[in-house]
Amino acid sequence: MTEAHAGGGAQSADGASPAPAKLSLTTMTAMVVGSMVGAGVFSLPNRFAQATGVIGSLIAWTIAGLGMLMLAFVFQTLAVRRPQLDAGMYAYAKAGFGEYLGFFSAFGYWASACVGNVTYWVLIMSTVGAVAPALGNGETLLAAALSSIGLWGFFFLIRRGVREATAINRIVTVAKLVPILVFIVLALFCLRPGVFAENLFGADYAGSLFHQVRSTMLVTVFVFIGVEGASVYSRHAKRREDIGRATILGFLSVLAVFASVTIVSYGILPMREIATLRQPSMGQVLQAAVGPWGNVFVSVGLIVSVLGAYLAWSLMAAEVLFVAAKDDDMPRFLRRSSAADVPVPALLMTTCLSQLVLVITLFSNDAFDFTLDLTSALSLIPYLLAAGYALKIALYRGPGATRREGTTRELVTAALATAYTAFLLYAAGLKFVLVSFIVYAPATVLFVMARREQGRILFTSRELVIFAVSVVGAVVGILAIAAGWIEL
Repeated sequence: MTEAHAGGGAQSADGASPAPAKLSLTTMTAMVVGSMVGAGVFSLPNRFAQATGVIGSLIAWTIAGLGMLMLAFVFQTLAVRRPQLDAGMYAYAKAGFGEYLGFFSAFGYWASACVGNVTYWVLIMSTVGAVAPALGNGETLLAAALSSIGLWGFFFLIRRGVREATAINRIVTVAKLVPILVFIVLALFCLRPGVFAENLFGADYAGSLFHQVRSTMLVTVFVFIGVEGASVYSRHAKRREDIGRATILGFLSVLAVFASVTIVSYGILPMREIATLRQPSMGQVLQAAVGPWGNVFVSVGLIVSVLGAYLAWSLMAAEVLFVAAKDDDMPRFLRRSSAADVPVPALLMTTCLSQLVLVITLFSNDAFDFTLDLTSALSLIPYLLAAGYALKIALYRGPGATRREGTTRELVTAALATAYTAFLLYAAGLKFVLVSFIVYAPATVLFVMARREQGRILFTSRELVIFAVSVVGAVVGILAIAAGWIEL
């Protein structure tokens, strides 16, 4: 929403329809970069060192880069092929696979944003916890209380008006990149060839190369979430073709930054030491290279970056619920917006779910890793459905086609994107698939509310099967947690 949450017939509280705001290519590219560059980049050294060395990292970033590039091409293609579809992944899932899976996509994307927002607060508290031990690693009661204040503080900020929040977002998008780029440059100057060579093939705890690469996949998903940022606001674009351009430009820029942060860290400390650093590990690595001021510098940059990312994702999460409600796939109360053009009910639900997840982190073994991995897992089904829809229209020229479809390039791109997202589900493992079902299944209450408001049958036979599968998965997941088979 980075310019304004407007257009599409949104009605304010007094019945007036706000004038639509249009986004330029530069603004949309900044939105993609701003959405992706958040908490994840500051945790990369530690998370990668827990799993793999230099060679494994290069392979992982190659796979993730190509896979996410295919997804970026998918969003580019869909923006052109289906210009009538708004709100990105949610709309694509609905058009391709029906209303219920479209609802799941909308809810899953929204839920992943809410959990990701909790990750931001955990990392902020862990950062400050280095000098205030009472905050621990962001999982203590005091940390949760302060994070809650932050959650609701942002709720009231955004509630005042999206344009005010947008001005802040533009500033932090630039500010957040400075410490990251400085880190890369300083780490290159301080790189120790001997240490880098020792880290080439990973430590003895890392396992096989395949296992190493697989173990990094959820991390790469987390840091790339937001690649679809431009498509989410497709209805606000000045020119339709700018959506795809912004997606590709933003993705390639961020990929170069993320891979660089990971690789240069291996030249500062042995992999085993990096794997034990507290988060944000980027600051700890820079401290080892240039002294304590490096950690302070990165920590300040992290707080600016994470607050900016939190703002962007709160806006995007509310936008998904708002548009889904307009399309009658969510209850009608979520389509209401204030006189300041803010979807307050959707924003309130976003804040409430983040608050609930924040409380759950008090009972997790590692609050940051748990929320990071759950964010990634929840986003996989929406990504898979969007890629699957692109594959579907590449294979079949259906109603609504705007130009010749089914080109070899589009078919290959969609097939690779679908295969990549399916591999990510496998890499996530059964644990996070089941935990995702625990989140997805109860959400059907909102779907039922929407159907009842319209006087429609609650489920078709196909939808009933999908619902049954989600409930079974949720029950198995709850039993697994209760029995200790799954640890949060």
